[in-house]
Amino acid sequence: MSTKAGGGDGREQINEQAVVNIYGTMRTELNQIYSKITELEMEVSEHSLVIGAIQLLDPSRRCYRMIGGVLVERTIREVLPAVQRNKAGLEEVVSRLNEALEKKKKDIAEFELKYKIRIRKPDGDVKDDGGRKEGSAHGVLVGPASD
Repeated sequence: MSTKAGGGDGREQINEQAVVNIYGTMRTELNQIYSKITELEMEVSEHSLVIGAIQLLDPSRRCYRMIGGVLVERTIREVLPAVQRNKAGLEEVVSRLNEALEKKKKDIAEFELKYKIRIRKPDGDVKDDGGRKEGSAHGVLVGPASD
């Protein structure tokens, strides 16, 4: 890498190993966001199943809810609004994580362009968007999470 006298930011002068380390960290963060989104979307789906199962039942009917590892007895009238609020909160977190995911993907794309990074598969082909691990996980993230 060439060094520039005077202008330019410090990142222009970092060595190849530093670029690889930064890129690896960015990819790890991206995969962590994908994992968290998948986990939370599964929770949203579970909340939807619970809501669908108890919504049409008698509101005075007993039901049980796990709160902090303790099983408590409540009525559907008490539990349903709480489950609906939890689901809405989870959906909000998923939405924010999706925004963070898009920003991280943009940052990685800019980093790849800046340092001319190309990932090669074991067979020697240059990667395409469908070949990345998170690209294949993307299909999992698009699920019927809302009513």
